[in-house]
Amino acid sequence: MRTSWRTASLVATAAAVLALTTACGQDDGTTPASAARDAGATVAAGDAAPGGGTAIGAGNGYGADGTQDSTAPVTPAGELTVASDPELGKVLTDGSGLTLYRFDKDTADPPKSNCSGDCATTWPPVPADDATAGAGIDRALLGEVTRADGSKQLTIGGRPTYRYAKDVNAGDVNGQGVGGTWFALTPTGEKAEPSAPPGLSVREDPELGEIVVDREGMTVYRFLKDKAWPESVSNCAGACLEKWPAVAPVAADDTEGVRKKGLMPFTRADGTRQMTVDCWPVYTFSGDKAPGDTSGQGVGGTWYAVSPDGKPVGAPGE
Repeated sequence: MRTSWRTASLVATAAAVLALTTACGQDDGTTPASAARDAGATVAAGDAAPGGGTAIGAGNGYGADGTQDSTAPVTPAGELTVASDPELGKVLTDGSGLTLYRFDKDTADPPKSNCSGDCATTWPPVPADDATAGAGIDRALLGEVTRADGSKQLTIGGRPTYRYAKDVNAGDVNGQGVGGTWFALTPTGEKAEPSAPPGLSVREDPELGEIVVDREGMTVYRFLKDKAWPESVSNCAGACLEKWPAVAPVAADDTEGVRKKGLMPFTRADGTRQMTVDCWPVYTFSGDKAPGDTSGQGVGGTWYAVSPDGKPVGAPGE
């Protein structure tokens, strides 16, 4: 059958339209392999960018690839505050009370972040846009660094700041020490680290009540045969001293909860220095193997744990 010129024209037009829609990848919802990455897709650092070249952020020193950072939810920093952690002391938190961290592999002068990709997912960079300094924070320490994706990251004292994905509640410090490179920030931008226990402090023993312990948490004892007045005298020497090691001198300001009166060192007969509490020489016990042990209590009817005011706990007449 002969096809009319009008029919042929309509067929040709339909074929042209079909070819056009197929080229745009919209004919049946199937995307051609060559168009698998459309113009709006984000390219990972180091990948070939559409049309040739390398994606922004590859090898630029900041480590930001534009993928993790640009798609992750951005939570404003808000007003920064100073929080007190029982082990770390003062740490910096954001407006929601979440701890802020620093990364040892970053630099502060000049500010530079070396956390991107999966790292930036685990440790989301803190945006700088709305960050303000709360009480106890020097506003001059607040700054910003431009990441490779163009976002502004908050810096404290030049250090890029981050949150930790596993911190879910205000006050959490689960990121402290992770990998030996991540640390909570102090209000001055330094890394927060556990402070050393005081040389002498007080703990609550379930049986003895308040007793003095040394820096390692070991119970401190008194020997009833010693003297405190008119001067401190130790009557424990030789084999006795091996069993009951003398507590080394501790500065008065390196103590917590112990009465300051009579809190001083003295010189033993052998020329070494020993600490006293209320002028009484004090010792630990070699038989105590772990912090909290009080196996020296009452030994020989002459050795007793020490109360915060220097008295022998549980000794006859006390």
